[in-house]
Amino acid sequence: MSFHLPADLLDRPTPYYLYDLNLLERTLHMLQQAAQAHNVQVHYALKANANLPVLERVQQAGFGADCVSGNEVQRALDAGFAPDHIVFAGVGKSDAEINLALTADIWCFNAESGQELEVLNELAGAQGRRARVALRVNPNVDAHTHHYITTGLDANKFGINLSDLPATVELLESLPHLELVGLHAHIGSQITNLSVFEQLSHKINELQTWLEDKGYQLPHLNVGGGLGINYDDPDTDPIPDFEAYFAAFGQHLHRRAGQQVHVELGRSVVAQCGTLVSRVLYVKQSQQTNFAILDAGMTELIRPALYGSHHHIQNVTSTAKTDKTYDVVGPICESSDTFGKGILLPETKRGDLIALRSAGAYGEVMSSEYNLREKTTPVYVG
Repeated sequence: MSFHLPADLLDRPTPYYLYDLNLLERTLHMLQQAAQAHNVQVHYALKANANLPVLERVQQAGFGADCVSGNEVQRALDAGFAPDHIVFAGVGKSDAEINLALTADIWCFNAESGQELEVLNELAGAQGRRARVALRVNPNVDAHTHHYITTGLDANKFGINLSDLPATVELLESLPHLELVGLHAHIGSQITNLSVFEQLSHKINELQTWLEDKGYQLPHLNVGGGLGINYDDPDTDPIPDFEAYFAAFGQHLHRRAGQQVHVELGRSVVAQCGTLVSRVLYVKQSQQTNFAILDAGMTELIRPALYGSHHHIQNVTSTAKTDKTYDVVGPICESSDTFGKGILLPETKRGDLIALRSAGAYGEVMSSEYNLREKTTPVYVG
């Protein structure tokens, strides 16, 4: 398959996010088949994309919701997710956010510190409830990805360090309004080397055995998400290999009888179905390079500026027979407002439409109004 812009969108004001709902539904179908084959419960990570048309299709496919803020919990409820299919993670949950989730009676809180457990116990007691919690442990497993999206090392702010786990488990025994139901770990994002998940499985196996020696039998294990996608060639790999991802845990995670395994996938579900469409404002030549200056910038897609991410860039309207290299940049008053340097494109002119691919995750949801830019309006096809 390859990307083509529908004819009725060629004259639409830019920039805008274009979502291919047919591809999303094919992706959800493949994910559903793989998850059922391995008896895994999927919680979709709303932080990747929280648009209602996307969430409604995820919910209809039978998946749960992984939330990292009170507003995400509310958005999941608004999109039709049942409270008992919602988990709430995050290193800094406010009292108001916790109370919202308690009142909704969500399925589980992924707790990241002893102090959070104490606060959660107090707030649950005030509501006359007993909150279900999973301990998010920091397994000190290197995901071998960008340091801004690595979350499982001792140096990261996330999770309970292994050295603090004994004291945390002891603390739990004094908190009557909490029920420990599982372990949770998430080591990072855009992981393409599946051996990392093998390492994570071995670490969880060790922790589970240690907890069993302490008298805890855990009905649930949450191994996080992190499965990467092909940003270089999205048309070759529009749907990730979910089967291989689940098999990595199936082969190495020591699952107890009746134990439920959960994953939290976001990027791999929605990234390839989204494209940022932009128009060339100017082509500027210098002694060193050609600049293709777009009407979209880091305010619409901050990932390249934030951590040097790569998105496949296409000129979808040029009919030129010759190619040139361009630095593809945005209009924002920041030197980091660059989508890619030395990009080979058909000879590009003012008014050409540019597609920045694989932008369905951490694209629109991270957009801003810096420079008083207006928010884009998404377009859905399929």
